[in-house]
Formats: sequence, C-alpha cells, structure tokens
Amino acid sequence: MGTPMPGGGRHRRRIRIALPVAAAGAAAAVTAALLTTSAGAAAALPQPPVRPATSSPSLAELEKRIAGAMSGDDTAGRTSKASLSADTGPSRIDPKIIGGTETTISTAPWMAQLHYYDKRGTSTTSDDIGFFCGGAVVAPTKILTAAHCVKGYNWNANGVVVTGTSELPSDGGTDLHGGVAKPVLRQWSHPSYNATTIDNDIALLTLPEPVRATPIRMTTSGDTASYQAGTSAKVYGWGRTSSTSDDISETLKTATLPIQSDTTCAGAYGSDFVKGHMVCAGKPATGSDTGTTTACNGDSGGPLVVNNRIVGVVSWGVTDCVAKGAYSVFSKVSTYVGAAYPRVDDTNINGDHRADLWVRNASTKTGYSKNSKGTSFDARESWGDWGGVNLLLQADLDRDGYQDVVYRRSSDGDVFWGSGRTGATRQIADNWKTRTRIITPGDVTGDYLPDLLSVDSAGVMWIYPGKGDGTFAPRVQVGSGWNQYNSVRGHGDFTGDGKTDLIARSSSGGYLYLYKGTGKAGSGAFSARVKVRTWDGYNAFDAPGDVTGDGKADFLARTPGGTLYLYAGTGKATSEIFATRMSVGTDFEQYDIFG
Repeated sequence: MGTPMPGGGRHRRRIRIALPVAAAGAAAAVTAALLTTSAGAAAALPQPPVRPATSSPSLAELEKRIAGAMSGDDTAGRTSKASLSADTGPSRIDPKIIGGTETTISTAPWMAQLHYYDKRGTSTTSDDIGFFCGGAVVAPTKILTAAHCVKGYNWNANGVVVTGTSELPSDGGTDLHGGVAKPVLRQWSHPSYNATTIDNDIALLTLPEPVRATPIRMTTSGDTASYQAGTSAKVYGWGRTSSTSDDISETLKTATLPIQSDTTCAGAYGSDFVKGHMVCAGKPATGSDTGTTTACNGDSGGPLVVNNRIVGVVSWGVTDCVAKGAYSVFSKVSTYVGAAYPRVDDTNINGDHRADLWVRNASTKTGYSKNSKGTSFDARESWGDWGGVNLLLQADLDRDGYQDVVYRRSSDGDVFWGSGRTGATRQIADNWKTRTRIITPGDVTGDYLPDLLSVDSAGVMWIYPGKGDGTFAPRVQVGSGWNQYNSVRGHGDFTGDGKTDLIARSSSGGYLYLYKGTGKAGSGAFSARVKVRTWDGYNAFDAPGDVTGDGKADFLARTPGGTLYLYAGTGKATSEIFATRMSVGTDFEQYDIFG
C-alpha cells in the first residue's frame, strides 16, 4: 500500500484502488432480574411504530454498479498532494499491498469491498466514474473507510458494499464468491477532511440493514501502546501487488508492517505528514518490488490492525508505492474514534443521523416524536396511547440501524424492548418498579454493543452488558450513592473520546456532574465525577444523543415554565461541555415523559 490508489483498468484484473497518496463499589456478577422471554399479557402493551424499510436497488442494479467499478480507471479522492517523489509531479491517490501474502475471509471476517460506479446520466462512457476502496465492518450496519473514498461521491445512488468473501467479484459482478452485496443508506466523512493535504482522512458508510460479517473494533482514544515504534501491525486489502502493473489482487492479501515513529515519518515526508493525525508503517521501500512490503493502489480505506483493533486506515503514499525510503501512511484512528464512534450509534427515529425527541402528553397520555432539524424540532407526530408506561428511552439494542424503544409498564414495573424494525415486543426485565433510574446510554463496556443501566432503591447502579440482540449478560455492579441525583441521563459520548458518558444532577443544589466513561465494566466503568454546571432552574431533562448531527452528544433541559433548551455538546470534559443554550420550544410543560 502506498499513495492513494487509482481506480481500475478496463478489465477485471486491472481494477485500481482508491487510496490517497466512577463510582466506587465491588464488581459483582449477580443473578439478574433480566429476562429474554416474550412479553406477558398483564396489560395491553403500546405498540411502537415501525420505520418503513428504505427502498433498495435491485440485485441487477448492484451487479451493474460492481461491474462498472471494476472496469473503471478512476482514482477516488484524487489529490494534488505532493509525495516523497515530488520532483516527478503531483502524486496520485493509489495504495496496494506489495510483498504480502494471500489470506482468507475467516482470518479477517470484517473486511469489506467498496465498489463505486456513477454513469453520470449520459450515454457516453467517457465521463463515467468507477473505482474501488477497502473498508472494515465496525458494527453490523457500519463500514469504516477513508474520507477520500467517500467525500464528494453519492454512495447511496452509486455504491455497493460486498462482505463475507476474500475474492473480488467476477463474471461482470454476478459471481460474488459467497459474498453479500448491500447498497449504502447514508455516508459520513470527517467534517475537517482536506482533499489537498489528505488530512482527517476517515469516513463511515451506513448500510440499510445488518450484514453477518463479524465486526472489528476501532482502538480507543487513549491507546498509545499500539503506536510505539516497532509494534507489529497488519494491513489488509485487494490492491495492486506490483509497482510495475496496475493489476490488483483477486484474493484478499495481508502484510505485516512495523509501526514507525512520528520522527521517522516526518523525516520521510516533511510537512505532508501531520503528527497526531497520521501514522506511517512498514520498512522503508527499496525503490522496487524486491525487498518492499507496502500498501498500494486499491488498498485505500482498508484497516491497519494491532491486537485485533483498527489503529489506522489506509490513506496515502507515493506514486507506485515503492519509491526508495517511502512508507505507507494511515489515518490515526485513536485521534478520530471520538468523531467516528458517534456515527456507529447514530440511529434515530427517522433515520437521518440526528437524534430525535420523544415526549408524552401528561393529560392525554399520547406519545409523540419530534424529528430533529439540527437546532430545532419538526412538528410532533402521534404514536397513539402510551398511558400504561412511566418511562420510555430510545436505543438500538440489536444494532440493526433502526431506532428501538425501551419502556417500563406502570402496573408491575416490567420493562420491554420494542423493535423499530419489526415492531416485535420483548420483556427484558421483571418487576423494576422500584428502580429509580433506567438508562440506555449505548456502549458502556467498550465492545460496541449497547448496554443497559439501572439504579435500584438502595442507590446501587448496575450494568447489564448487552449481547447485541436485545439480551444481556449477568449484571455487574458499578457502585452506590446514585440516589443523590434526581436525574441520571446519557446517550452517547459527551467528551469526544469515543466512550459513553453519563450526566447526573444532584437533588441538592442542582449541580450537574459528568461521569466520563472508561470503556470498562464494573466499578471502573466511569471516572470520578466532574462538576460541569449548576442547573437549578430546570425540572426535566433528556439526553437523546446527537441532536445537531455534528457527532457530539447533546442535552435537553426544560424550565418549569415549559421552555425546552438545547445544550449542544462541545466534546470537552470541562465546564464548557455544552455550548450556549438555545430555545427549541415554549410549550413543553404539557409533557411528563421525555425519552
């Protein structure tokens, strides 16, 4: 792998790849009152609406896109960035694996092929755009890749993601060799991506339905060990296998590369290498294929893996990848996990990646959803009668990309999960009448699977580690003292480090505290609390997630007079954790449940 790779040749084997050059307390597993049985019939349960499935292109259309991508000769994210061989002119976005070995999908089940073909609405082929990138499944509906593979392209209209195979498609895209082709629902690239410098080169594609491929996790924001010079890392891809040919590998390849220090990388690339944003790996190229092991064209967007976690995304390199002294350059995932992780958990009611509001009218007991418009909410939409519950929370417990709800029945305290995809309802907890808090914050334990928290009548908080299918492992104690708060809320990452946090307000004094998530279970799940605000003028709170769509978790607070304020998250773990409040409505005194 090396510079960002070009697209592809005009026949199957010459496809070119795009790649621009807490609380204290003993942890205890206890017998949980958590169930996985179907809902009982104590009282009629409200029925959450099912979000209509998005229309998907036909298999024939997907095959057409694949065929076009494989015959294309374009380079995703073509850039003017100069490389090590700057004296030869602008480098081309062009990576591949040279000097690696073939591997199987069972060794890298999370690998994904990204095929892009845009006919441009014309009858001629001269203006067609076709290219190929790599990617990695980081959640059932999420593909991590490079921004230069995504930015400026309409993946929903023109893209295909293939998973579950180590072989590239053949026979005009009709033979996937056991793989599965999916369209793309929506795309996200880092808002600060710079196509000239190839900085902030990271992106995520969201699929309309889950794939069966086993996900791989991104590394954490605090990971430094994986980037120590000499650390052994593995890169994966289908890119070029020689600097003298545009042919790419029909079978997935891997290569082992040593991580290089920032000093070494900067010595090779000067100011082109952005310390903290990029990492380079491999031994210095020899000037030819012989003795060189590197990424190259077609590997763009693929993962660099250490200890089964993604630490880098193939970003750029030098033209033809083997210039003497060159290294493969990757986006440094530890820097970007804070921005990328919220996109893994960006499911919301209407599916537009901005968190929505759910409320219930206190007198009529009618539930309503209000879709976020970024800094305001749309007119409410009725969900019908929700009079039999006293709590509702939004969550995606099975990571299928559809917003689910978790709610508690008033009569007996039983807790239910309602699927936003199928409408099926399942009881998940029995007799939680005395639980003072129930929270669905997302992934607390660091395994990318949504967890459930509750606080019992004694003030003890418990984590119920999610299994990703709406069921949970035995509960683990976080700590005690949580009943000193009259609100404990959380949905997502408030601090920008890629870990799920909590916001708690004290009953006395109205002090607002941040409990920063650590990505661990048990008593170490949250760091010691940090006082971030004094909020004594509110009587209701909500944390639905990222309301503004900027990748940072936001917060909502209501005054006794009924004004609802949006506090947009800043990603800072300080008193500046929220931006200046903005009003999003003045008639919210009518609602008694915020979810």
